[in-house]
Amino acid sequence: MNIRSAIGGLVIGVAAMLAMPNAHADKVRDLAQVAGVRSNQLVGYGLVVGLDGSGDQTTQAPFTTQSLENMLQQFGVTVPANVRPQLKNAAAVTITAELPPFAKPGQTIDVTVASIGNAKSIRGGELLMAPLRGADGNTYAIAQGSVVVGGVSAQGKSGSSVQVNISASGRIPNGATVERSVASSFNQGGDLMLNLNTPDFVTAARITDAINRAYGAGTAHAQDGGSVVVRGPVDPSQKVAWLGAIQALDVTPGDAPARVVVNSRTGTVVIGSDVRVSAAAVAHGAIQVTISEQPSVSQPNAFSQGQTAIVPNSSVSVSEDGGHMFKFGPGASLDAIVRAVNQVGAAPSDLISILQALKQAGALHAELVVI
Repeated sequence: MNIRSAIGGLVIGVAAMLAMPNAHADKVRDLAQVAGVRSNQLVGYGLVVGLDGSGDQTTQAPFTTQSLENMLQQFGVTVPANVRPQLKNAAAVTITAELPPFAKPGQTIDVTVASIGNAKSIRGGELLMAPLRGADGNTYAIAQGSVVVGGVSAQGKSGSSVQVNISASGRIPNGATVERSVASSFNQGGDLMLNLNTPDFVTAARITDAINRAYGAGTAHAQDGGSVVVRGPVDPSQKVAWLGAIQALDVTPGDAPARVVVNSRTGTVVIGSDVRVSAAAVAHGAIQVTISEQPSVSQPNAFSQGQTAIVPNSSVSVSEDGGHMFKFGPGASLDAIVRAVNQVGAAPSDLISILQALKQAGALHAELVVI
């Protein structure tokens, strides 16, 4: 074989591998967010009317009647003080919405409506005009529209009922109109800061290197493991195009930390791919204790003047089924752990106990997170 041709083929192969795109690369926009570009929460209070007798019971929710009286006063209708309207077709609700960044007056946003009284359902209701306020107390949007409910509930005269999902809350698509925009520092001059969604020193360093390779050394520098500072353009009008080009860069994020997440309520266990265990032996057994009561009747003989009595008869048994013991070798991977646990037929609750015991023994080299 010609050595020169072999070396040439090796160089071509390496060049082809370098030219192939990285299958694990992500866009910068998927790894980090721009500082100062954020959404804002809005909340409001209002009335939903037009319900089919499924509204609030005014004796238990007097604020619904008070809200309706205040609204009628604004239209010149005065309710006598000695009259307490018995409302069945109205419900007091809270209104929540999320104001996206750069939202301008006249744009529409979705709102969520939820009953705060004892209304059974707000299906088919109409939300009356209600202001939505931010944390500073200012009104940023006005909500109104027909409520769309995804749940269904029905009840008969005998008391039997059926319910699918929740019918006391719903949404109004494009139900609020933005009336005020939120001031943003994005249009101001200065450097840009990218905040990583998951702080990681390796990812921050790789984002910095990618930006500097594309636009020159000194364009970006990592402030810490969660932030990267990028030099802003001289002309503020080019800030949008400049940031869009940076967000389109491909970066391979750092490996996720070795972590085991356990949800003790649902029995869900998520094991990361980098989880390793040291050499350890685990014994798994299930002890079953069964207690059964089978009372018997004691019948006296004829003419014995005895009485019929119930004699207790208890049966207690203890069994240990499915006792297993398996051993992990040094540096066992995720596949080895899952394979061993599946072989012994451990339930999710048993797996949680095994992982906790391995962590306490120092054999599990991962962060154990219990949620």
